[in-house]
Amino acid sequence: MSSSPPPSRPLLVAHRAGNQIATLRAAEAAGVDLIEVDVWWYRGRLEVRHLKTMGPIPLLWDRWKLASAWAPRMTLDELLEAPSPTTELMFDLKGHAPELAPGVIEAVRRLIPGRPYTVSSPSWDVLEAFHGEAHARVIYSVGRRAMLRKVSSRLARHEHRAVTVHRRLLSPARVASLREMAPTVMSWPINTPESLREVLAWGVNGIVSDNIELLGWLVRERADSA
Repeated sequence: MSSSPPPSRPLLVAHRAGNQIATLRAAEAAGVDLIEVDVWWYRGRLEVRHLKTMGPIPLLWDRWKLASAWAPRMTLDELLEAPSPTTELMFDLKGHAPELAPGVIEAVRRLIPGRPYTVSSPSWDVLEAFHGEAHARVIYSVGRRAMLRKVSSRLARHEHRAVTVHRRLLSPARVASLREMAPTVMSWPINTPESLREVLAWGVNGIVSDNIELLGWLVRERADSA
């Protein structure tokens, strides 16, 4: 990896790192700004996982990955006991369950009261409940082109500081337009030095990455240039 510093000092997010305790600890050690946690409401509780259920079939899936649905699954309550007091979590809310947002709000108030946190989702209506939460940063997640066309009206409803958009949907002009509405434009997945240099050159200033080593390098470069 090049030793030259990046051209900006972006917000650094460890993608899905909060879904397992080991990766949570690695992201904390790297010093990232936010650690993402995927949260589902399922059968009366909040579960931490990225994999989807398959209805009555006892499997979890995501693209080419399958896992047994019988294996223990971490709950949000269990996850919230693990981070250090200075760790800020980013909850990526999955699905449309009406219990999802109230459940997350209740768990955060009960287990980490007063601590700032971020919440994002491609299911934008799920996020509306968080606008009244003093410690919550709300971020609309955009993963499809049709959503990109609609996000402007959503951003206009509230004061927003950030939006997160899949890398394939971005261009220099699109980033510039989005930054007029939300000062921080985040993007994923940014897992290589090449993709990092590209999106930073476009004006992206929030990096969402599965690559903890890359994020750690950015943290060190940011500290050295401070």
